[in-house]
Amino acid sequence: MTQGNDLGSLLGGLLGGGRQGGGSSGGGGNVLGALLGALMSKGGGGSNPLGGLLDGLTKAGLSDQAQSWVGTGENQSVTGAQVQQALPDHTLQQVAKDAGVSPEQAADEIAQELPTVVDKLTPNGQVPTESLEDIIRRQQL
Repeated sequence: MTQGNDLGSLLGGLLGGGRQGGGSSGGGGNVLGALLGALMSKGGGGSNPLGGLLDGLTKAGLSDQAQSWVGTGENQSVTGAQVQQALPDHTLQQVAKDAGVSPEQAADEIAQELPTVVDKLTPNGQVPTESLEDIIRRQQL
């Protein structure tokens, strides 16, 4: 349905919506929205797939990076290649299809935007339990 698009719009606003139309694709929010929508549709965390996503990154060897985004210190970066290794291939393919980009571009955009988004969605240094939409809307107030 449109859940990924809705999340993409919310995430775009969270990322500073002024980037729409700027840059090479301007689709970071849309790619992340598609990712979170795909995770939600397969039951990965109910209305808040953030915990499941972070668990997946941790299992893929990106624990230090994921914890840096949740914690209050400086965010560590990840690469598109690391994102490709961390996400199930079918999930990345679905995200790319939904966002209208290649899997490689989707992974690169996720790698670029995910640290900032997770950091903003976890302002108290822990993953909230409320729905993702509620978290995003609260952050925009």
